[in-house]
Amino acid sequence: MGTLLKTIRSNRPPLTWQSARDALFLVAGATLQALALRVFLVPALLASGGVSGLAQIINHYTGWPIGLMVFLGNIPLVTLGWRYLGGPKFALRTAFAVVLFSILVDYPLSWIPANGLTPDPVLNALYGGVISGVGFGLVYRGRGTSGGTDILARILSHWRGIPISQSYLMTDALIILLAGLSFSWENALYALVMLYVSGIAAEATSQGSNVVRTALIVTAQPESVTQEILHRLGRGVTLMPGRGGYTGQERMVIYCVVTRAEVALLKAVVRAADQSAFMVIGQAHEALGEGFQPFSE
Repeated sequence: MGTLLKTIRSNRPPLTWQSARDALFLVAGATLQALALRVFLVPALLASGGVSGLAQIINHYTGWPIGLMVFLGNIPLVTLGWRYLGGPKFALRTAFAVVLFSILVDYPLSWIPANGLTPDPVLNALYGGVISGVGFGLVYRGRGTSGGTDILARILSHWRGIPISQSYLMTDALIILLAGLSFSWENALYALVMLYVSGIAAEATSQGSNVVRTALIVTAQPESVTQEILHRLGRGVTLMPGRGGYTGQERMVIYCVVTRAEVALLKAVVRAADQSAFMVIGQAHEALGEGFQPFSE
């Protein structure tokens, strides 16, 4: 027995800052989701979508605990996620977030008002969407999911090749339809607003504020443009050979990544080096590596 315990301890992965940070993200995310549901969505009869929304509708008719139904509804989905979406690490993180969310929903803190903060459906939709969206985003940053629709959408994408956005649309549309029949169509419309706001907040939280700009520059003066970017902006560039489809002329294409604040200077630098240059500026959600955010585990 002693030898077995030593073997288990030696094979156990060490607790790292990354795993501790992920756990904090999961706890904070699940707490915010439960807070949004109890304070804003349940009192206003706004279905949250997915398993939670279905649990709200069933609770409206039966009085069964929402958290318990969320937990039971996620058991088969987490099992499928274990099999198709990354094995035990994925399933354990998701199960942890789901269990904590379920407990907090059914046993909220004593200071949380039972009837919410306001009867205004607009305020409930906006604040419920923002807080729940931030919670979703934190769970994503903790490399987990909130179960329900998240798992189902990824399974459909993995198994049948259905885009994740379409999977969310199908599942949430069904829940909103049921909510309209159960609560009211006005509440269903407010729930749609809440889901939209929640999606924006979740994306902003999970991806952070590291949105950067990408530039493709077609120029006949690649040396001059490159030197100006290197010296005046301090940004690296990548040179790629290109050929005009209409003229057939050979041109160099310069690829560069800058921050939003550096776009105006980049335009001025390119214009000064080659007034006949052609430049396209796009947007990237994140830049990792030298000069930008470091890679994380």
